Amino acid sequence: MKPRAPAVFDRLDMLEWHLCQRLAGFSIHRPWLWSLRLASKAGDWPIWVVLIAAQPWLHGRDEGWELAFHYTLTALVAIVFYRLVKTRLCRERPFITFSSIACQEPARDRYSFPSGHTMHAVMFCTLVAAHSPWLLPVLIPVAALIAISRVGLGLHYISDVIAGAAIGYAMALASLALAA
Repeated sequence: MKPRAPAVFDRLDMLEWHLCQRLAGFSIHRPWLWSLRLASKAGDWPIWVVLIAAQPWLHGRDEGWELAFHYTLTALVAIVFYRLVKTRLCRERPFITFSSIACQEPARDRYSFPSGHTMHAVMFCTLVAAHSPWLLPVLIPVAALIAISRVGLGLHYISDVIAGAAIGYAMALASLALAA
């Protein structure tokens, strides 16, 4: 038996599909498509691993290793929460629901809610804001491009990205509060 998404997703899908189709339509421009794919791949994991690994170099050995551990633990907790939500709510990806939305990058799984890429991007931006705010002028545009790439590649609805951002922000705030 196929899992059934909550009815609210049916309504959101209908409200969002035109805008998602329009944003995904910009992918016909090769440089833009290349940028979206690069951002999406960076948001898979490489950029966050580099950020975690750089903490001892950025903050000195003792504090840096503590921050690396903190960031890693926060990311792992976020992944577990994200997987629980994603496998329980079962919202189909836009390109599955609407054939007019092209999928420009292979999806890892069938469901789209919430955006894990955006969750991690916002979570790490929030953590960095607390410990290394001077990195934000570089990290915020990267995080924004990661979030945009998920819709632009036809993999997520806008509400998936917003939900992922909210979860990432909440996870980071909770992590910072627990570490204080």
